[in-house]
Amino acid sequence: MSDVGFTTSVPIEILLAAGKRPVDLNNVFIARRDAVALVKRAEEKGFPAACCAWVKGIYAVASTLDLEEVIGVVRGDCSQTQALMEVLQMDGLPVYPFAYPYDRCRSTMRAEIRRMQAHFGASAIEIANVKRQLDKVRRKLKRLDQLTWLENRVSGEENHTFLVASSDMRGDPRAYEKEVDQFLREAACRDPCPVEKEIRLGIIGVPPIWPDFFRMIEREGVRVVYNEVQRQFSMPNLAPDIVSQYLSFTYPYDVFYRLEDIRREASRRKIDGFIHYVQAFCFRQIEDQILRKCLPRPVLTVEGDLPHELDSRVQMRLEAFIEMLVRHRDHGSRPCCRN
Repeated sequence: MSDVGFTTSVPIEILLAAGKRPVDLNNVFIARRDAVALVKRAEEKGFPAACCAWVKGIYAVASTLDLEEVIGVVRGDCSQTQALMEVLQMDGLPVYPFAYPYDRCRSTMRAEIRRMQAHFGASAIEIANVKRQLDKVRRKLKRLDQLTWLENRVSGEENHTFLVASSDMRGDPRAYEKEVDQFLREAACRDPCPVEKEIRLGIIGVPPIWPDFFRMIEREGVRVVYNEVQRQFSMPNLAPDIVSQYLSFTYPYDVFYRLEDIRREASRRKIDGFIHYVQAFCFRQIEDQILRKCLPRPVLTVEGDLPHELDSRVQMRLEAFIEMLVRHRDHGSRPCCRN
């Protein structure tokens, strides 16, 4: 199988049906021990300092892989993707643009999927077969998510690790499913964490670039029970066909569509507060004002840049936010502030 990289979640059913191995370049980049060095390498190649570290990391890591092609999501993700694709193309790597429709138009989504299907030479029958196989894995990921927020047997970091990997299922859905099965068996045998006087947090926004983010947050009495975007990568709202599936995927669409999902999960999971992670130099930072105004719980916004450990300033802000939630919980009140 030849490897096809991509810049954010795309219909991997098409790639697998065409005999390609899907590779989420974000996952490869952030798993590298030399992730910071990769960012610096991109800057040495000419990428500006005032450019998203994820974009620079994707560029640098793509040059280390034997990729047949790179799919760039030119609408519905990063505003810098087009320029990234142009640089990759200049370097001799074939690129293919994929665009989520801004208005979630079914006919536009159908046309985009058919165009991608024709480009990679995948049959509709095989795509449907692959989708059935992936949906089986996605149901297990839904169970893993329930073990996080409903049964308190899975940590927020474990939840993040498995759900973020579902964007490409590590390039091998069968092996990934076995890994999920083994983890579910292990988690089902755990004693649930006590929920009395527990602070329940939701993480919204793009997955944090800091490797120690969850370890700094989750401690006795504090749990992450919702990872917004990572959960969306796992396609929790299973649909009967591939077009409907990627129309129900909230991440590439407007913030108000995302808000519907976040509000619903805030109530269902009894979330006390949200941490909104924003990436430096990302256009999504502008949406922070909408999320802070429209969400029913306190919101702490933190900004990350490079994939290194949390600095003391961010640690102090996280600790102060959690202490504020604890204080109001102990007094039986709900804070209404926005941090």
